[in-house]
Amino acid sequence: MKSTLAKYTALSFLGLLLATSCTDDFEDINTNPSTYSQANFNPNYLLTTSQLGYTGSTDFAYDTWRANLIYSSTLVQGLSTVVSYWAGDKYLLNEGYTAAYWGGTTVGAYVEQVKPITDLVESTRGKDKYKNLHQVGRIMRALIMERITDLYGDVPYSEAGMGYYKGIITPKYDKQQDIYNDLLKEVEEATAALDPGADIPSGDVFYKGNIAQWQRLGNTLLLRMAMRLTKVDPEKAKAYATKVQGKTLQSNADNAYVVHDIGGARVTQNRNSQVLLGDGGQENYYVKWSKTFIDELKSTNDPRLSKVAVTQLYLTDVTKEQNAAAVSTASEQKGMPNGKDLSGRATYDISADPTFTKFTDYSSPNPGMIKRDGPTFVLTYAESELLLAEAAQRWGLGSAQEHYNAGVTAAMTYLTQYDAKLAVDPTEAANYLTAHPYEAGNGLEMINTQYWLHTNTMFDFYESWANWRRSGYPELTPVVYPNNATNGQIPRRFPYPTSEITSNPANYKAASTAVPGGDNLIGRVWWDK
Repeated sequence: MKSTLAKYTALSFLGLLLATSCTDDFEDINTNPSTYSQANFNPNYLLTTSQLGYTGSTDFAYDTWRANLIYSSTLVQGLSTVVSYWAGDKYLLNEGYTAAYWGGTTVGAYVEQVKPITDLVESTRGKDKYKNLHQVGRIMRALIMERITDLYGDVPYSEAGMGYYKGIITPKYDKQQDIYNDLLKEVEEATAALDPGADIPSGDVFYKGNIAQWQRLGNTLLLRMAMRLTKVDPEKAKAYATKVQGKTLQSNADNAYVVHDIGGARVTQNRNSQVLLGDGGQENYYVKWSKTFIDELKSTNDPRLSKVAVTQLYLTDVTKEQNAAAVSTASEQKGMPNGKDLSGRATYDISADPTFTKFTDYSSPNPGMIKRDGPTFVLTYAESELLLAEAAQRWGLGSAQEHYNAGVTAAMTYLTQYDAKLAVDPTEAANYLTAHPYEAGNGLEMINTQYWLHTNTMFDFYESWANWRRSGYPELTPVVYPNNATNGQIPRRFPYPTSEITSNPANYKAASTAVPGGDNLIGRVWWDK
């Protein structure tokens, strides 16, 4: 899994062509099987396709750029920017951007992830030679669908991607409660059915077919999904957290991630990096770590600070050439406040902010984290341990302190998987924990603040935003910006794509009218009470 993707380039190209051909016609992609048949196609290719799709879009990173970075990263105050079209930083609504992950006018997750993984699951059903591939596909589909439902709420699920198999081209929107119940069932069954003595999935970019690691990943995914329910069904959350004790990811060696390459297909390039390096605009110069994020690291002398952040990275706003003398000294790091612009208005222009000196003094992500051939992280040991710490704090399932310490240590030391130069010595992590020991009375806040810090450094802002909505930590102060779409509240979900009004009108109408708070940025998904 730690090698590059060069050997996957050809099969990923083939899988992507199969998954995205004829995407201009929704009905055709759901009913036309003429491009291949189950009799002559190797479904391992579809696993590669869906895994690569999960790490970023094939259409110039639009879903990554818009859903993960423009919106999620700034809503949760991981990143900050003055780029005018980054609507999330100011709680403005750009319907094309909030629709990007679903699909809308771009390819989106339903085409490049849901369809191929559904094809994999259906084409391997009942076939002994693909026993493990089928179960891995079920886990992968749950991973994909969890993110979609977390972003939008009630969504097409049970009928999604089933056009060819059931003739359904206007899928119903399942209730999120029903989706989560089925996701838990699917992952529990699939994980239990994995057999180390059966087939080794050859298209697996995460683990190269290591079934023991897939079992641990499946149990960690069960834990994460269960903890989403702490507000709405704590007994079910506790039951599943109990089931997975001792079965989750065991070390950073179990981290699920994709190491990209830039020598083959364009799709294998790291999409977060592509955006943050300025391929689509001036994100390289004008997107910085948020003041909230940097201040949290500085307040505790966190050893990650000098690893994840640098100042003076780009010396002008017209260059993409990085400064070899960029400054990583912790004391020099400075986060940029959210909700600022370049308008010239005294209240909102960044140059009028008391923290402003010059743009190069604000902290950028360390170049080691944004290499085009660097990793995209999917699910990590640190996340697992911090979730176990919360389960222990809530329900006495083991030692909250031990899981917390393991999670924080892993969240620091995993940075070497980006680049060896980002190494945090375990001794530094131990010293940090000695200086800032776990406090049971403040446990939930400590755990979830560390989860926020970690998922921000993963650039998994989807997960950072979801867990913040679920837990309420850290306590974020909303930005103040004129004509925002939320009356100054931090957004809680993405509205449905307006394209659904014409492509799936009856099901869209029923779902949109059922959203608590309305089909807008401050409506709420089911688990977010």
